[in-house]
Amino acid sequence: MAALLCENCSSRYHQPQLNQPLEISCMLLLVMFGKVCLDFFMLQVKHKKVKVSFMGYFCLSLALVDFILLLNIAVILYFEDFALWGVRFTKYHICLFTQIISLTYGTLHYPVYLVAGLDYYMTITQTSQFPQRGQRLFYIFVVVFIWISVFFCILKVPAIYEELEIRNHFSPYQCPLYISVQSYSVSVAMLVLIGMALVVCWKEMITMLLSMRVASFASQPVLMFSYVSDNNSTCFKRQLLTRLLICFLGTWAPFVLLQFIILFLGAWIPAYMEMNVPWLYFINSFLIAVAYWCRCHDVELTEEMWSTDPFVSWKFCFMPFNNENTETAEKPGTVIVIC
Repeated sequence: MAALLCENCSSRYHQPQLNQPLEISCMLLLVMFGKVCLDFFMLQVKHKKVKVSFMGYFCLSLALVDFILLLNIAVILYFEDFALWGVRFTKYHICLFTQIISLTYGTLHYPVYLVAGLDYYMTITQTSQFPQRGQRLFYIFVVVFIWISVFFCILKVPAIYEELEIRNHFSPYQCPLYISVQSYSVSVAMLVLIGMALVVCWKEMITMLLSMRVASFASQPVLMFSYVSDNNSTCFKRQLLTRLLICFLGTWAPFVLLQFIILFLGAWIPAYMEMNVPWLYFINSFLIAVAYWCRCHDVELTEEMWSTDPFVSWKFCFMPFNNENTETAEKPGTVIVIC
């Protein structure tokens, strides 16, 4: 493999650099250990009673792939030089495997977000929390198909394989890693869309936030907002957009700020670190908000409808609209409660 190209290098060049691969390997091990812990932590703290979705299955698969990579790095780092099934593994394979994973993760953004967005757009109005077995199997099939397709693309496309060879040949002790352009463009697009929404709804957001009150309901803290009904379609969409923004930013504002800081500083994060479960759940909430806004007139107000997102409660965004034609909804100052 490319990681073994310097095996026959002269001792004068090889000996002073002996500790550098070990230091890089230890750093990769620590980074992957932290990432795996963060992945499983997010999977543990999320709401358990949510409708199954493509993104949910993909998050599980990503955590599994991260764990497998961590296990491979730990085993190779422990044994350092061993043969398995006729293949010799050394500490240089740690860098090679991480490079392959980085290229794979960096290519997954567009297809995963596209499939997840289509999934939510078509299923966001479903009221059943327990889909048929066929739908679950379909999600699993799509997840496996995407992983296999991207791995095949990375390993079989000559240009990508030649790039790995060149990188490892000229930088055998530096382990250069792939930076995803897809992730950068997604971050820019999200910040632009959120900024445009804030420009459109800033007056409504300020008014609603100023009317916020904290109360207690069923021994739990809740937020209360005032609301004035408006049957105009344009105002309806703007009010809904305002509430979607409040719910989204109320949970993910630190992530939005972090993305802004990263883009402002021009920092580049390796793809194997950038694709993680918290980031996917952040994108997941954004896609759900977009789907709710696009299909707002098809939403049925049932308790099962609000079990879509593992971290954000979207119930507040629609509850005032279930009484649009009743006397209560016509009264100004109607109170909205977010549990």
